[in-house]
Amino acid sequence: MATSFREMSWPVQALAFLFLAVVLVLGGLYVPGSPVQRERVAVDNANAQLKPLEAEVQTLRVYQQRRVELQGEMDALQKQLATLQTIVPENKEVDQFIVMLQGAASGAGVMIRKIETQPVVAHEYHYEMPFKITADGPYYSVLDFFARLGRLSRIINVADLKLSGLKAGSSESQFRVIPGSTVSGEFTITTFFSKPDEVATSTKAAAPGGRH
Repeated sequence: MATSFREMSWPVQALAFLFLAVVLVLGGLYVPGSPVQRERVAVDNANAQLKPLEAEVQTLRVYQQRRVELQGEMDALQKQLATLQTIVPENKEVDQFIVMLQGAASGAGVMIRKIETQPVVAHEYHYEMPFKITADGPYYSVLDFFARLGRLSRIINVADLKLSGLKAGSSESQFRVIPGSTVSGEFTITTFFSKPDEVATSTKAAAPGGRH
């Protein structure tokens, strides 16, 4: 005599429900064309497309980090270029340079009597711009003047230095000297610039106030 499902014991019913659930799940997973199977295929395809994208993103992250490093290097180079353009400007900037000389002389207590431009000397990558200077003052003030020249923002070379004794109030002096002045000197100060435009080759005399 057949026994109905309701008359079965509850463990048997539970096993039957569990078996039915397993059959439905497996059928949904593996039966072709089922909604679950279609979703599973879509997920597999998405994962397959995701892996190369993740690899590409990782590569781009490396490039992004390298870009940050390159930007930092470029900023550092820009700062170095700005510094180089200060110490070796593109243009001659004669007026500014003479003002710098006058400031160093005034700060040291030295009187510049004459600034005479010399012919510009061309080199492969830069130009030399020499000036013949005549100045006088106390001996240690003159030393301080040379020390101040070394601290200026532009590169400066001093050459052909000739110092001679000076007596204040002497008839040999053409100018009224600073009290305590003991030496008079002639020397050549050379600075540099990099741009070849308007390179002057003529020699002119420049007044101490900056006109030349």
